Amino acid sequence: MIANCYPNFRKMIDDFRGLAVFVAVTEAGSFSAAGRRLNLSTSVVSHHVSKLESKLGVSLFFRSTRALTLTSEGHKILDAAKRMVAAGTEAFDALSGELDQPVGTLRITIPAFGQCTSMHRAIWDFALEHPLVSMTVNSLDRQVDLVSEGYDLAIRLGKLADSTLKSKRIGRFRRVMVASPGYLAERAPIETIENLAQCDFVAFSMIKSAITMVRNGETATFEPERHRLEVDSIAAAIAAVKAGLGCQHLPESEILADLAEGSLVEVLPAWKLPDLGIYAVWPDSGPQKQLTRRLLDYLTEAAKGEADGPA
Repeated sequence: MIANCYPNFRKMIDDFRGLAVFVAVTEAGSFSAAGRRLNLSTSVVSHHVSKLESKLGVSLFFRSTRALTLTSEGHKILDAAKRMVAAGTEAFDALSGELDQPVGTLRITIPAFGQCTSMHRAIWDFALEHPLVSMTVNSLDRQVDLVSEGYDLAIRLGKLADSTLKSKRIGRFRRVMVASPGYLAERAPIETIENLAQCDFVAFSMIKSAITMVRNGETATFEPERHRLEVDSIAAAIAAVKAGLGCQHLPESEILADLAEGSLVEVLPAWKLPDLGIYAVWPDSGPQKQLTRRLLDYLTEAAKGEADGPA
């Protein structure tokens, strides 16, 4: 019906699509990063940009193997194109806020471990309750660049580094210092923090090496003296510790079964590691979209009453 009323409607929509892709490329910094943000292949992103350039009769980017920069013509249309995208987002947000069943897309990143924790279950429940919302959920142990990779929200653990991101604490999780029985059997008993500091440790590239533990109001911080192995995921750290390669503090929820069956043993049980926070973080790049706020409120509500906090 609309297309019949406006003969050039389809052509106009194609132009708008091209401008939206153009904005995504400028914000993401590359065709491939824009493709990840838009769930499009790099070739499709390139096609839309090339089609827009052909329509305008100008080049919008200087392309090289190492960099992608705007031409003067690209700079001229960028602000207007951004306003177009922002107006479209505002329209959908206004509608979504009024509907019992919101419509839109969400792209979020969550830790790769803890697939059965309350935090993860809350995300799956949100998806079930909002069938008109298309969600992309990437489970990663590494921290992503939310802006360049096009994420609306991330769940992060521990202490947050200073950044331009907005954040809200929505829970907490516990850690336990552990080792395998085989590793402990091969060395003198670990009775003090000094003994522990002299043990082999499995390093985890995403966390600092300094370790703080507490006991009856007493605090001790130490740097492990030996790292036999470094890994980049919680799953790998658990496997390495179970294999007898050293000690490490691990999320309690991930090793409860191992502790129960005895394949891992708590080290210095009188000393505990402070609980760490679970945070929702999102880009501070303008008004937060309605769907992101709705998901944040949902996760916050789901975390209430969790005495131990999800891992």
